[in-house]
Parts: sequence; structure tokens; C-alpha cells
Amino acid sequence: MVQIERIIQGGEDLFLKAGIKSVTMDDIAKHVGMSKKTIYLFFKDKNELVIALVKKKLHEDECQIKDIISKSANVIDEMINMMKCSEDVFSRINPIVIHDMQKYHPEAWEVFQNFKADVIIHTLEELLTKGINQGYIRPEIDVRIMARMRVNQVEMGFNTKLFPLAEFNPWKVQSQFLEHFNYGICTLKGYKLLNQYKNINNE
Repeated sequence: MVQIERIIQGGEDLFLKAGIKSVTMDDIAKHVGMSKKTIYLFFKDKNELVIALVKKKLHEDECQIKDIISKSANVIDEMINMMKCSEDVFSRINPIVIHDMQKYHPEAWEVFQNFKADVIIHTLEELLTKGINQGYIRPEIDVRIMARMRVNQVEMGFNTKLFPLAEFNPWKVQSQFLEHFNYGICTLKGYKLLNQYKNINNE
């Protein structure tokens, strides 16, 4: 079990730096100080390792989301905490990883897409509905449309054809999208509280 975790962590370290395609099983073996033969006892190929890594990361994300929701005082507090959590995640993601997963690892991409549909969109719909009931989110918005828009917005932010890495910082793109979304869905009451929380966090 410890060896599996080491291999997955080693893969993550290298994929985040260089993308998935350019990293070989030899690179991972060297990075974790293990023979390639040992790695193949647990993973038959790189594709299987990528799938295991995606599942691990998504499970961690789900736990983090639940933790944020349980500890937040209201929907605006949740949104701000999600923003801070996202900053940490997005600052580490190399957009090439998203591109490589889509192109070369369709099974892993499908796991990610299913998680997006089953967990993220559902959680966002619940959050927006709760926000409407608390008076912080505009009641006229369609939560099903907004949740799907937001999730696909994140994906779009990692599209290097739209936002070339030479010109755009991926986290800056994501933070602009998120701020635009947050302010766009808030009532005046929510807008004021959002500003209040932002000022506290910026001090």
C-alpha cells in the first residue's frame, strides 16, 4: 500500500511539472527510487497509473469540498473558502496535464468528467439553491444552468489555445473567471458580504 502511494505521488510530481505524455515509467521509477519492474507489479502501464492518480485526486477534492461546506457559516463564506481552496489547486496544475489527459488517456478523462457531472455540478446546484434561500444569491438564476456553466468555465480556463501559457497565467485566468461568476450571481446583500469577506482576507 505504501509503495502504491509512493508511485502515485511520484507520478503526480512529474506530471504536474512536465505534463503526462513526456513522462515515462522510467522517469517515475527513477524519481521514486524504485525499479520499473516493481512499479509494473502494481500498474500494468502508465494509463492505469494515470487513472489511479485521477481517482485519488478526485477523492481528495470531494473530501475537501465536504469539509469546506461543513465549516462555512453561510454560502458566501463557502464561496470565499472554495476560492482559497481553488487557488491552491490551480496554482499547481499544469494545463498540459489537462490536454494530455483528454488526448492520450480517455479513460482517466471519463473518470474526471463523471466526477464533474455527479459531484461538482450537484454540489454547486445545492450551494446555489441554499444561497437563494439565504438571500445571498439572485432568485431569478437557474441553478442547473449556472452550475454547468461554472464547471465548464474552469475547464475552458485550462485551454491553452484560448489562453496560451506564454501570455496568460492559468491561476489569473481562473481567479478572474471565479470572481466574475461570484459577483454575477449575488444579490446586493450577497455582494456586500462578499466584499466584506474579501477585505478581511486581503488584510
